[in-house]
Amino acid sequence: MRMDKTEFSNKLKNLKTDGKSTIELYNEISLLAMQYGLSQADVPAQRNAYYLSMEFLIGRSFFNNLMELGVLDETRELLKEKGVDINVFEEIEDAALGNGGLGRLAACFLDSAAGLGLPLHGYGIRYKYGLFKQAIRNGFQVELPDDWQSFGDPWSIRKAHGKRKIKFADMTVTAVPYDMPVFGKRVNVLRLWQAEGSAAAQKISEYLYPADDTEDGKLLRLRQEYFFSAAAVGELVEKYVKLHGKNFDDFADHNVIQLNDTHPVLAIAELIRVLTTKYKLGFDKAEGIAKKTFAYTNHTVMPEALECWGASLVKKILPDIYDVLIKLQESQTSEFKRLCCSEAEASEMAIYANDKFSMANLAVYVGNTVNGVAKLHTDILKTDLFKTAYKYYPNKFQNKTNGITQRRWLMLCNRELSELLDGTIGSAWRDDISKLGVLNAHVSDMLGGFVKVKTEKKRQLFEYIKKHEGVYIPENFMVYAQVKRLHEYKRQLMTAFAILEIYKGLTDGKIKDFRPSVFVFGAKSAPSYKRAKAIIKFINDIADKINSDPRTNALLRVVFVKNYNVSYAEKIVAGTDVSLQVSTAGLEASGTGNMKFMMNGAVTCGTMDGANIEIVELAGKENNYIFGADVDEIERLKRGDYDPNAILKADAYHSYAVNTLIDGTFSDGDTGGFKELYDALTVGASWHKPDHYFVLHDLKSYVEALLKINTDSKDEKAFAVKQIKNVANSAHFSSDRTIKEYASDIWKIK
Repeated sequence: MRMDKTEFSNKLKNLKTDGKSTIELYNEISLLAMQYGLSQADVPAQRNAYYLSMEFLIGRSFFNNLMELGVLDETRELLKEKGVDINVFEEIEDAALGNGGLGRLAACFLDSAAGLGLPLHGYGIRYKYGLFKQAIRNGFQVELPDDWQSFGDPWSIRKAHGKRKIKFADMTVTAVPYDMPVFGKRVNVLRLWQAEGSAAAQKISEYLYPADDTEDGKLLRLRQEYFFSAAAVGELVEKYVKLHGKNFDDFADHNVIQLNDTHPVLAIAELIRVLTTKYKLGFDKAEGIAKKTFAYTNHTVMPEALECWGASLVKKILPDIYDVLIKLQESQTSEFKRLCCSEAEASEMAIYANDKFSMANLAVYVGNTVNGVAKLHTDILKTDLFKTAYKYYPNKFQNKTNGITQRRWLMLCNRELSELLDGTIGSAWRDDISKLGVLNAHVSDMLGGFVKVKTEKKRQLFEYIKKHEGVYIPENFMVYAQVKRLHEYKRQLMTAFAILEIYKGLTDGKIKDFRPSVFVFGAKSAPSYKRAKAIIKFINDIADKINSDPRTNALLRVVFVKNYNVSYAEKIVAGTDVSLQVSTAGLEASGTGNMKFMMNGAVTCGTMDGANIEIVELAGKENNYIFGADVDEIERLKRGDYDPNAILKADAYHSYAVNTLIDGTFSDGDTGGFKELYDALTVGASWHKPDHYFVLHDLKSYVEALLKINTDSKDEKAFAVKQIKNVANSAHFSSDRTIKEYASDIWKIK
């Protein structure tokens, strides 16, 4: 029965709040909002898109869903009348069912599709624990279980009647669906599967990305990927049969499945298995249906992230899938002969080679489209990673530059800026983000207001940091932020060296008239990634040294925020002046953090990599700060005689910063981690040359860019113009635009 807004308001007014805990109120208000939202559900669409992803980094649902339902402000006021500050619900844990950009992108896509009224539904895993809670002890990352359901899970509905049996050679697992509604102009669904049965079965949905450095770990990861892919495919096939019968000629007319990276690619083999074994279709026909149904998004050019599964592992627990994959390889081989591919080309594109199955090659072969997630990234797919496939299947390849939802990343996290925009250009941009471009003609009209908003968002951020980290930051400080997954190619280590060089310049008196600045880091390292964990320790040691030095701490401070998550990001992106996006050119597929910062009025200080290139094109190079080698130069350095040690010897400041890893300035607790970082830069390792991410090559120009920003920012109004220009030209990076492109070019949904 449909509930109107008045009925929702009346029920909220009658809600008793006295004597109730935050958790009790959270669950009651959430359930009431769920009733209201679900009563608005639409008639199912004839053609639907399905987004299969190992991760959905949803974040906290409470505020976002109330906003999407149009009742956030009303709820805030009604609770205020009852003596309850709605901000108490910020203590509710994030649903941390993702690791980084890939998972957050999936969540943004679902949000935008619902907001645009497009039928896009998600499939993933309902992990018992999130990635992990990050604690910092003596500067080291410590991983703790992330029991995200400890506050309850009122935004999910268990659908026991939809449970499915997933069969492995050694066990049968029950997949039970939990539906999370995605509210907007239509109500879509994120269906997360929970594994139930034996203790071994339950492990499948226990942790996101279990360690896979042992055979048992690899098998668990393989089970996870097959588990949710098979559950999704099985359900979609059964739905089709129920509605249209067992003639599958029109299956791809009703269903399109987007594979978010290589994790769900086994869904291809599963669809063929189901069609051939359960419904007795011929293999060629089943393969043809799969080729019309699946599309593949690639998110990385890093070889280690392109999954390959050992044939023996697949055969051990998924013998039927093994058979399908071998038949697909035979089919692929026949096609390559028809195309007159050379042996080398066929080997490069092979699904099965060297006793391994390549998930990326399977996705490229079967997928009707293959897309990168930024212009540069897609070019690299065509010219390097999948160059042979592009030669033979050029029409498959598309670019779909990533985006972020402005609902969470502007309207929700920065109400002050949103209201300033309303007052400057009107509120039409809220329904059609492309209208944000009107701001270009009104930059001067909002200069004073923008400076006030940025000052207020910094004040809120500093309060949050003080509460959660115990670090005080004066309100006059500029904010530089580098918050993202910790990986060597993202070069948080280079930022650490740059900070040390600025610190030395301040203590030496070389740097004068420096505007007070704080560098904010937030990042989690994979538990087994030793170098990344050593970088976290190094940054924390730098923070302790600089923050406690009375000579400089009125000018320079460093904060590493622990347990960085979506809710922390909402505070950081709104309060930041400078977005640090400094990956080695050619390695960051796109980035989405850069877009969130841009939309909230931060300038980008970065390399010409990923979506940074498009940010600069749209907002203007004069309104951002680009440094370092571009892709072409990086390629030349790889081919040449790049010598990082010569750079170290020639620059005393570089030498000072890098030598703090080994000269006793800081201690890694006898773990050897700092020495390994030093050796990685100066000696290399069995698997890479010295400084293979070109940290030392780009360091000088990076420091120069940071100091230029510092100087420019002293002219507050001129710098605010740069920041506003970034806001004004950020509409292109809305996931609404991205989803519209997927919908029209790939999914063909309305």
